[in-house]
Amino acid sequence: MSGGQVVPGRAGVAASAAHLEAAALRHPGPLTRIALVGNPNSGKSSLFNQLTGLNQKVGNFPGVTVDRKTGVSQLTPQLRAEIIDLPGTYSLYPKSLDEKVITDLFYDKTSAQYPDFVVVTVDASNLRRNLLLFTQLADMGLPAILALNMMDVADQHGVHIDVAALQQELGVPVVPMNARQGVGITALKILMAQTLGAPTVSFYEPEEALLPMIRQIRYYFNLHNDYLALHYAHQYRHISFLTPDDRAYIQELTEQYDFQPTARQAQETIARYGRINEVLLNCVTVTRTEKNEPYSNRLDKVLTHKVWGYGIFFGVLFLMFQAVFAWASYPMELIDQGVAWINGLIQTNFDGPLINLLTEGVLAGLGGVLIFIPQIALLFAFIAVLEETGYMARVTFMMDRIMRRFGLNGKSIVPLISGVACAVPAIMSARTIENRKDRLITIFVTPLMSCSARIPVYTVLIGLVVPDEPVLGIFNLRGFALMGLYLLGFFAAIFSAWAMKLLLKTRERSYFIMEFPVYRWPRWKNVGLTIVEKVKAFVFQAGKVILAISIILWVLATYGPPGRLERAEARARTTAAAQGLDPEQTQARVASERLENSYAGVVGHVLEPAIRPLGFDWKIGISLITSFAAREVFVGTMSTIYSVGQDANEQTVQQKLAAEKDLNGQPFFTPARAFSLLVFYVFAMQCMSTLAATYRETKGWKWPILQLVYMTGLAYFASLAVYQFMK
Repeated sequence: MSGGQVVPGRAGVAASAAHLEAAALRHPGPLTRIALVGNPNSGKSSLFNQLTGLNQKVGNFPGVTVDRKTGVSQLTPQLRAEIIDLPGTYSLYPKSLDEKVITDLFYDKTSAQYPDFVVVTVDASNLRRNLLLFTQLADMGLPAILALNMMDVADQHGVHIDVAALQQELGVPVVPMNARQGVGITALKILMAQTLGAPTVSFYEPEEALLPMIRQIRYYFNLHNDYLALHYAHQYRHISFLTPDDRAYIQELTEQYDFQPTARQAQETIARYGRINEVLLNCVTVTRTEKNEPYSNRLDKVLTHKVWGYGIFFGVLFLMFQAVFAWASYPMELIDQGVAWINGLIQTNFDGPLINLLTEGVLAGLGGVLIFIPQIALLFAFIAVLEETGYMARVTFMMDRIMRRFGLNGKSIVPLISGVACAVPAIMSARTIENRKDRLITIFVTPLMSCSARIPVYTVLIGLVVPDEPVLGIFNLRGFALMGLYLLGFFAAIFSAWAMKLLLKTRERSYFIMEFPVYRWPRWKNVGLTIVEKVKAFVFQAGKVILAISIILWVLATYGPPGRLERAEARARTTAAAQGLDPEQTQARVASERLENSYAGVVGHVLEPAIRPLGFDWKIGISLITSFAAREVFVGTMSTIYSVGQDANEQTVQQKLAAEKDLNGQPFFTPARAFSLLVFYVFAMQCMSTLAATYRETKGWKWPILQLVYMTGLAYFASLAVYQFMK
């Protein structure tokens, strides 16, 4: 039971921190654990990027699926520290699952994840709001540093802070800084490398009437201060590490003392703001240097206008998709031609089964992924710039007006927009939606948004059938086609949400509250870090899957049931001789017959009757199966299939598909067939990881199975309608 655990006192924590620092001097390594915590839009992510650079990784908090960004920071030449970037929160009283992660971490001092100290990031231009969280952490006895961020913004607003006085009032080290520009980072690292004690100032004392209950909780769980015990009384139903007996004990106490958590939280908040006002009166001076309306407010009148705001937003999206095609075309051609040249060079100078595996399997498959690095980089560059400037928050606000009509709320647009990058973290981000119905609907429809893994499929097929022609002199027809596919997925998502709204009847009301950050120029270092991180994840995560599948596919496409390939080759040579084909045409006929009678061909033919009405053949059928591991595998699979046994390794992926012929000798990928396949991939689930994320978030298989059945059915019938209409 928790009551039997021994929690070290404050002196023990200080000694432990000193021991860690001494150990780090002897054996440099990420020993000290430091948590970054702060309000949303306080610059915490910029600070994390400055401290860790490229030494970052993304994982999950133990036992939950909320994203955790961790990194390593070199504080001194001898001392490194592990930095944990916690989700943004306004208070230690959580309102979402993301915020609950923070309280779980700070409530359990015996946890292996418990930080040695915290760095609280605050917006210097809005100290009154930001200091609420700090005072709660301070009263919990956590050793802390206050990172007084955005000092440049405070100066612009006429806010002048006496840092020395503020440090005296708060009882912790205070570091003025501008994390976006890297100002103050060195001073912060020097403090982070030192052993810190608990804050020396208290900001809130529980009422005398609550002390008997608080003390019983404190001694039962062996807690180190009264305020932490008070939080146990507030949050015991949601603290994950408590046992049923622990919860029953606290519940009995709260009933005995008639503890009303909502009223007590309100009283505490009012008392804290009263204390914060006293601190600010002694430390902060505000001078009104200008009477004009702030620049951000003037911009918001245009960018969030009920008419022009939507037009500007769709214009930004249109520019983004145009750039994905136009700006990325040249580097894509270089990568594609480079892979084809390497493939041809290897086959010219070497021979044998292993060489065939390397060129027809591994390089052909990976080449189908590497080519899309420029487009992925551009997509994430645009998203990062929108977030850095503060515009993405405005988009969330504007879309709330639309989302509510379809059974969602403004917070739903965050997962939907995030779904353009990847559905897995997008589904996880739905945890910030308090309303259960809105959260379930958002999770269900988010995979309909076209993620970055679909880009390889879209760009190859669009490049095959949509002319590379200018529109109005400056736009590109292929960019229009790409944007149309993204809009198709978006409208499918919101209309599916509307249908679910009618099915999931509930009286629960949802609300949307968010704060606008001020507009800023993007910090290009942060944009670059985002691009590198996302491209690395795309290449290495997808690359592992594609490499494995490419090798398996090559084996399945090269070998077949005993004797079947030999008989197929003999038939092909006999037919070629009868038709008077030249050696090159004969070899192509032999390669086609061998592939069709291989193990891969057998599997494809089993699936072909079901997909033939969509215009697909057995080769596409193989690609549909393999791409269920990851959508981007489709292009690698097609490249591998069309490489096996053929002299096509000096061709690019698009050239291989363009050269494919049907039984009548006509191009196989007609507009009807290509658009049928495009529409199928707009709607189809085709991603095991997304199903797994839905399972984890909904705690069961009901919603993942419904999701898979619905999206597969929608994809099949939409693709059928497109092909039958266009052929």
